[in-house]
Amino acid sequence: MTIEERALAVIRILKETYPDADCTLDYDQAWKLLVSVRLAAQCTDARVNEIVPRLYEKFPDVASLALAGVEEIEEIVKPCGLGHSKARDIQACMQMLHEKYQDRVPDDFESLLALPGVGRKSANLIMGDVFGKPAIVTDTHCIRLSNRIGLVHDIKDPKKVEMALWKIIPPQEGNGLCHRFVEHGRAVCTARTRPFCDRCALTDFCEKNGL
Repeated sequence: MTIEERALAVIRILKETYPDADCTLDYDQAWKLLVSVRLAAQCTDARVNEIVPRLYEKFPDVASLALAGVEEIEEIVKPCGLGHSKARDIQACMQMLHEKYQDRVPDDFESLLALPGVGRKSANLIMGDVFGKPAIVTDTHCIRLSNRIGLVHDIKDPKKVEMALWKIIPPQEGNGLCHRFVEHGRAVCTARTRPFCDRCALTDFCEKNGL
């Protein structure tokens, strides 16, 4: 089996196993996903979803967050950890959206990367989930599973994993695959315990690297 054949098999099986996999951060506008994905660094999506309603109650749009004091934002988001740096990035990001993009989130990758606090993972999430464009979100689940399954080999750097996956994953499949990696990584191919290979739908295609 070639690595491309393995990739297509993984895509097919995970589609069947997790047909409804989607972003686990709650949002109804693109700028809110930008805020949430920054808060999600070293924090669970569930905790972020608990915190952001209070933030949006006080600052209901891009303009109000852009004009907010960093300390005001930090007071609300500090339960997500790294409160000051996250508040600073959120305020600066919203300020750029307000001043440069008329409160709209840009729909091209390089412009997203230029926003304060936005890295490749966040930019890809926005591109895929908000704008429906090809995207590969190399979060910890994607990196772990890609190495374990054998889609990449001994690559831990997120950008290098992303670049390697672009070579073997059809562009239209990348975003959905990464959401399914999250579901599979939480339910079966776990990080903190030994993975449950006995009930894994990918067992026939997985190299089981590192096990």
